[in-house]
Amino acid sequence: MEQLINDFSPGLFIMQTIIFLVLLFIMAKFAWRPIIQSLKIREESIQDALDSAERAKEEMARLQADNAKLLDEARQERDQILKDARQVANSLKEQASADAEKQSQKMLEDARQAINTEKQAALAEVKNQVAQLSLQISEKIIRKELSDEKAQKELIEEFVKDAKLN
Repeated sequence: MEQLINDFSPGLFIMQTIIFLVLLFIMAKFAWRPIIQSLKIREESIQDALDSAERAKEEMARLQADNAKLLDEARQERDQILKDARQVANSLKEQASADAEKQSQKMLEDARQAINTEKQAALAEVKNQVAQLSLQISEKIIRKELSDEKAQKELIEEFVKDAKLN
């Protein structure tokens, strides 16, 4: 520090001060305003960017809320569609089952009627055949028994007795 005091020159000091003041004036006149203006522009652009980022953040939050709402609505709609589809499927299944049951009942009833018809026809046929066989047998027996006169008289007396009893 002592060497600095010993080497001090007032002329150099004044010259350096004048150069400094001239430099300060030139800087104030030509450089400070553009620098300050560019700093203000930069500050405004940074503030705009921050505001824009905040708006984007709010918009993103709003969009996320809307997306969540849409997803919930879509899920509810999907659940409702599935529920309706299950109900329709169950309804169709029950209807098909009922139709199949009705058709099988109708087929059974038709089969029973066909069986009864065939049974009645078979019984009628059997009765006709039995009646024909009975007539044929009776005719043969009567011819055989009525071939002699004594047997004819006995048969007539027997019929008369049976007729009187009834």
